[in-house]
Amino acid sequence: MNIAKKITLLFAILSAIIISLLSGFVWYFSNEFAFEDFYKRLEARVNITAQIRLSEDKSDNIYAKVRNQYLERLPDEKEFVIEKRELDKNTINSDLPEGFFNTINAGKVARHRKENQFYAGKSFISNQKTYIIIVSANDPVGFRELKDLQKILIAGFFLSVVLSFVVGWKFSNYMLNPLRNVIKSVKKIKAENLHLRLDVKQGTDEMSQLAQTFNNMLNRLETAFETQNNFISNASHELRTPLTIISGEVELAMRAETDIKKQQKALTKIKDEAERLEHILTSLLGLAQSGFNGKNQPWEQVRVDELIWEVQQTVNQVHPESKIEVDFSILPEDESLITIKANKNLLKLAITNIVSNACKYSNNKTVFITLLSKLNVISIAVKDQGIGIPQGDVQHVFEPFYRASNTSQFKGYGVGLPLSLNIIRLHRGSIGVSSQEQIGTEIKVLLPLK
Repeated sequence: MNIAKKITLLFAILSAIIISLLSGFVWYFSNEFAFEDFYKRLEARVNITAQIRLSEDKSDNIYAKVRNQYLERLPDEKEFVIEKRELDKNTINSDLPEGFFNTINAGKVARHRKENQFYAGKSFISNQKTYIIIVSANDPVGFRELKDLQKILIAGFFLSVVLSFVVGWKFSNYMLNPLRNVIKSVKKIKAENLHLRLDVKQGTDEMSQLAQTFNNMLNRLETAFETQNNFISNASHELRTPLTIISGEVELAMRAETDIKKQQKALTKIKDEAERLEHILTSLLGLAQSGFNGKNQPWEQVRVDELIWEVQQTVNQVHPESKIEVDFSILPEDESLITIKANKNLLKLAITNIVSNACKYSNNKTVFITLLSKLNVISIAVKDQGIGIPQGDVQHVFEPFYRASNTSQFKGYGVGLPLSLNIIRLHRGSIGVSSQEQIGTEIKVLLPLK
């Protein structure tokens, strides 16, 4: 069952429940108050009957004539005047309940209805005797109105349920039509046309948010596909080069069977290219692992200042000739302002790559690391005095295996910064690059405290 049918059915059921409750209330209160006026008319006749039948005043005869002349008789109206000691309810009606007479004996006005036959009774004292006067009559008009109301309520109930079903069906189709349009548009989007986007209408309703969410997801998918294509293309190129060299050197070594020096040179070249190939594969593995969602890796509270000291030590071990100056002069005293929840090993790897590049491309001139905590953001700035990055190459430095045009004399594979970027994004941070050729480069890492 689709959502439209479920909404329609639910709407019809809820409407039926509400209408039935409303009809029940109307019927109950109509049944309670419809005959109130008729009961009052019977009670008035009980009092008049007592006045006429139990009084010896002659003026009451005149009163009886006026009553007969001007007070209409009710349908099937009957009067019963019985002395209490001679009371036999069978003389009145055998179906009158015992409670009816108990109410009269208690000095109150008693009422009773059986279908369309109404009774009203009361006790009176005359000449030291107690009499019970009961008046009964039919109320065909009120009873008929109640029956008509019952028919109207039943007919209205079924008509309202049918109407609510139709309205619910129209309403559900109207509300779900934008969702159907979204589904129809999403079905048209495939791997070969990821550039297509959904139409987002102005507003903040859920459908607009859903369309915008799909568009954001498509943006990420398109970026991921492009990155993957570029990654595969660059990886294929980088892997093919050492493999080609290795194949060529093997052929040379096989040809120079009697020349030991040529064979030794070829084997040395094969060893170097094999090591290069190993480095490329290790870097590829690092790039792949840095794309995980972080849920399967340990996260802990990390003090960023202590992490910087560890990075400095690591870089100095790998590049003993490097010079690194760390500036913590403007750090806050509260250690919580320099502590973040992070994957320590990955974050250390990302910062180490950035600092190591700064040392390498500045020919081991002094590299400055500045740590700053402000507005719930930790800033790590790494500034060198190296060769810089050409303006046209800055936007590509985070692409896997891309190397700036002025780095040919430096050994590298173009995977350090892309790996760092993936790790920083994993920590919901960002990286900014500012560079000027032959002056130096500054890379700033921003990490949220929470």
